[in-house]
Amino acid sequence: MSPLICPSCGSQKIVKNGRIHNGKQNHKCRACDRQFVEAPQQKRIDQRTKALIDKLLLEKLPLAGIARVCDVSDSWLQQYVNHKYATVP
Repeated sequence: MSPLICPSCGSQKIVKNGRIHNGKQNHKCRACDRQFVEAPQQKRIDQRTKALIDKLLLEKLPLAGIARVCDVSDSWLQQYVNHKYATVP
């Protein structure tokens, strides 16, 4: 098993720091104090995907279809759209 490496600073000074809500082991870096999970299930939505979503929204496609095409959750997409519409004057 390879040693854990901090995703922020790259340090190997890692200690266990309890568990998160779904039972996965939480870790803490002693160098930068960042907390992280070894294999997170959540994924980040990159800017290219957000740009594609913006284009698809202009085409008046259903949100369920956009979520399927872009491989994002319905709830995330709804929050993203609500935030977009809230910032429009």
